[in-house]
Amino acid sequence: MALRLGPSFSHPLIASSVSVRTTRQIRRCSIRSCILEPNESRKLVLEVKEKLEKEYPSLPVGSNGRDDEDMILWFLKDRRFSVDEAVSKLTKAIKWRHEFGVSELSEEAVKAVAQTGKACVHDFPDVDGRPVLLVVGSKHIPLEFDPSDDKKLCVFLLEEALSRLPTGNEQILAIVDLRGFRTENADLKFLTFLFDAFYYYYPRRVAQVLFVDAPLIFKPIWQMAKPLLKSYASLVKFCSAETVRKEYFTPETLPASFRD
Repeated sequence: MALRLGPSFSHPLIASSVSVRTTRQIRRCSIRSCILEPNESRKLVLEVKEKLEKEYPSLPVGSNGRDDEDMILWFLKDRRFSVDEAVSKLTKAIKWRHEFGVSELSEEAVKAVAQTGKACVHDFPDVDGRPVLLVVGSKHIPLEFDPSDDKKLCVFLLEEALSRLPTGNEQILAIVDLRGFRTENADLKFLTFLFDAFYYYYPRRVAQVLFVDAPLIFKPIWQMAKPLLKSYASLVKFCSAETVRKEYFTPETLPASFRD
């Protein structure tokens, strides 16, 4: 098997002290993001970079390290351009990447788990140009492999999907095919790890998670998992295989398992 690895705020008592520029920035902020001018975001990136160098000099450097400006900018966006919050979350993510050995993962390292067919990166993007991470729930048997091996495959595929992001696209699509899902496939711990990875280490890199044709036995599992996922539970959409076929792919790019 070949491995296939995206209301403005204004108070009358303080309005006179708020500059036009600041007011404009506040209006452009939302709960999930805040858009700044390139020069302003660049200054914040450098501020985070200097803070990390000063306070956490032992953190790795290079790609996905404390001096990786693209990574810093992404975490600033995630933390609505709060330098302190970005530094806190970045520190945790960089330490995790180093301890997990993300840069050392390879096809060979995850080959045995990948050959089960439980997950892969689809050969084609969806209709919005997003790389697609495809998971087959019925092929996941907890404890068939060491849990750490399943986690390695998960991270390896996330990295592969992100490496395929086209210019201008920053998020991937995850599809969890639940057709044929049985009680023995349930793995709440792994599901929690997956969403923890989305939140802490790959924030806002997943645009949507499709749960396809979830059987009744999956519903109580979801009710237990949902509170653990916090705001990321909002990314989940329950849908049918027909919806996947009609709304997310063209006939030429549709995954083979959905060609019914």
